[in-house]
Amino acid sequence: MGVEVENSKWEPNPSLYGFIITCCFFSIALFPRFFNKSVSPSAFSDQSLSPSSHRYFLFLYFLASAMEGVWSVFGDFEFVYNGMSKEQILFSLCLGFGSSLLYASLLPFLFDSIGGHHKACLMFCMLHLFVGAWKRMVPPSHPCSWLPTLSSSLATSIFSFAFEAWLVLENENQGHRQQALNHTFWLMTFFESASLIGSQVLANWLLASNVDTGIASSSTATIFIAIIGIFCVTKGWKQVPHSAPVKNRRQIFYTHIFSDKRILLLGFAHACLQFSIAIFWILWAPTLVADGREVHLGLIYPCLMGARMLGSTVFPWLLSGPSSLRIEDCLVYAFTVLGLALSIVAYDYQEIGVLVSLFCLFHAGVGLIIPSLARLRTIHVPNELRGGMISLSLAPANAAILFLLILRGYYQKIENSTIVALAALGLFMASGSMHLLKRWGKQPFQNWHKS
Repeated sequence: MGVEVENSKWEPNPSLYGFIITCCFFSIALFPRFFNKSVSPSAFSDQSLSPSSHRYFLFLYFLASAMEGVWSVFGDFEFVYNGMSKEQILFSLCLGFGSSLLYASLLPFLFDSIGGHHKACLMFCMLHLFVGAWKRMVPPSHPCSWLPTLSSSLATSIFSFAFEAWLVLENENQGHRQQALNHTFWLMTFFESASLIGSQVLANWLLASNVDTGIASSSTATIFIAIIGIFCVTKGWKQVPHSAPVKNRRQIFYTHIFSDKRILLLGFAHACLQFSIAIFWILWAPTLVADGREVHLGLIYPCLMGARMLGSTVFPWLLSGPSSLRIEDCLVYAFTVLGLALSIVAYDYQEIGVLVSLFCLFHAGVGLIIPSLARLRTIHVPNELRGGMISLSLAPANAAILFLLILRGYYQKIENSTIVALAALGLFMASGSMHLLKRWGKQPFQNWHKS
């Protein structure tokens, strides 16, 4: 939620933007020089796919992130502007997380049965095309106004697993090493954050002159991007269907995923991370404007995404540097730092500058953790089960968020600070799960591809 609507008092120092950009630039530019003995510059640009395929995928992922970002930057503003009450906004949030809870874990199996994850990416673009067309042509007072919310939630669920699963399977089909994808993972996080910043700039530019025409123009922009995405997906890789029947694949999934403690720990950590991220985006604005404080939210949002970009550039340094830390050790420390940051936010009233600093620290850690978890999935999770594992791990996060929304919104039984504290607790638990994963990860790894 980064749209500028009202004149605000507090805004970040403009030099902060330059500092983040400069740090990102030097982090990327200096990496090959510092590690030229152990890692060649070409390895930094990724050797998992051909250069054209690599650029194609990152461009497609950038477009997908832009489609997600155009609507995410509006936050509650669009609901309020359309005259929706707090109860209606709460219902929309519950509908979104409830639909993700019910359908997200089934989507990977569905798309496996109809042709693979590239079909899921195609469906993602079609859902955003539908949402854009609906908001462009149908008035907000329509009785079926819940349809765009449902479609957006399903699209977000598909986005969470389809592109990564499609990438690793295509990489395997082309005969490349799975370890070569490590640099692509952090580039995905980097480009996603950059795309979200661009989406916010686009949304604010469209709203600058007139709000009505701005929202309509945002819908038109989404339609245009979705059409480009559909064209790119249909003209891109054609995933080879799995040879195993869907029923056998489900049996393999439940047999191997639920019997491997390492995969369960990895899924638990992913669920805790996604839970804390969702809680953050629900409560960050109310936390900043508490007690009537006036804040320039539209200028803080790029700082948060810039911090995530910076955090993602740290990943290759930890991956290829001379440090003796394993990736699990890095995640133990990163989850702990994120938990401490949210604990301070939940503990007591803070000045805006302190809160923004803690929020930036949180997102820098998220930028590091996301590609790190993707790398661990490459180590522990069979490629053909990757999408299902990611999607299934989101179910407990969506269930917890839905429960807290109902408890807070309808019954007023819990405070915002308590919800943030629960998110911090989840991050500490994720840190503990990474510690256990390090211990159990020393056991010989069974390669399910050979079974």
